[in-house]
Amino acid sequence: MRPRHLIENADLQSLSTMATPATGHYLVNAETPEDAGMALSWASREGLQVQVVGGGSNLIFCDDFPGLVLHMALRGKRWEAVNGDEATLVLAAGENWHQAVLYAAGAGYRGIENLALIPGTAGAAPVQNIGAYGVELSDSFVSLLAWDRQAGGPVTLDKDDCLFGYRDSLFKQQPDRYLILEIRLRLSRSRAFELGYGELAQWFDGESPDSPLAVAEAVMAVRRRKLPDPEQLPNAGSFFKNPVVTSEQWEALKGKWPDIVAYPTDSGVKLAAAWLIDQCGWKGYRNRTVGVHHRQALVLVNHSRGSGKEILELARRIRDDVLARYGVSLEMEPGVVPKSCGQDLSA
Repeated sequence: MRPRHLIENADLQSLSTMATPATGHYLVNAETPEDAGMALSWASREGLQVQVVGGGSNLIFCDDFPGLVLHMALRGKRWEAVNGDEATLVLAAGENWHQAVLYAAGAGYRGIENLALIPGTAGAAPVQNIGAYGVELSDSFVSLLAWDRQAGGPVTLDKDDCLFGYRDSLFKQQPDRYLILEIRLRLSRSRAFELGYGELAQWFDGESPDSPLAVAEAVMAVRRRKLPDPEQLPNAGSFFKNPVVTSEQWEALKGKWPDIVAYPTDSGVKLAAAWLIDQCGWKGYRNRTVGVHHRQALVLVNHSRGSGKEILELARRIRDDVLARYGVSLEMEPGVVPKSCGQDLSA
């Protein structure tokens, strides 16, 4: 039996915020867990590759996909385990992440307000362990419900199971095993705000915000000042991860470039990839179709129906320049479909 909502030879351009042209042999828009399960079972019987897509904000199509693209369109959100000033927010995989942040902040709950305006869906958030302005999803994460394609059934994974790291998780390490159906976040009305990030600290100038919504609105204003709206200028957000180097490497780099921007972490020193790229002269670069945003060197943009291959070729040139100058290798954040197109740019 063929799954519901099955489309053949589907145009995939609108499913990625980078808006690179591509076609999927099959596409299913899954509106319920049953839709998703039926599509996976059908793809297994037919021997098809499966590519799961949420909001497409961290995905680049660089060629046509010969299998099934499963678009997770599940909706729904609810509060559970409300206890004193804490509560658990449950989000279906297809819920818009930014709207979920505003929903929680508007209800007075703190924990994810710094993650406002990050594009994508709730189901995609754990894959990258999304983060911004000193906060990561894992800081509030409790558990998720997923379909284990290996076991052929649903499974609940808690925070430790998910192996969260910097822009990393179990779901990046085993991308073909789990299909995330819903996530659970523990939020609080009294948690301290995280305002240590420079631009947020400057925004509040020592004043204490009166609500999580005020923090979310400040984050939105800061992001809009320097990041392009994907609906106006297609992009995939931060294209490269901030590389982490040893203390010894950091001292050597600082000796040669005293102004280099970096932040201490538990695992070493995190360099600002945007600074490295900017210093190599790439900020504001544009060729006929693709380029680097003029206000944020971390953001590669698609000016005029550029292909995924053109985006990746630009990324390789930037990576090679940074490596030649600083001896530091940049790793891309977005996933690439098909995966073979961008293997040399990923860890």
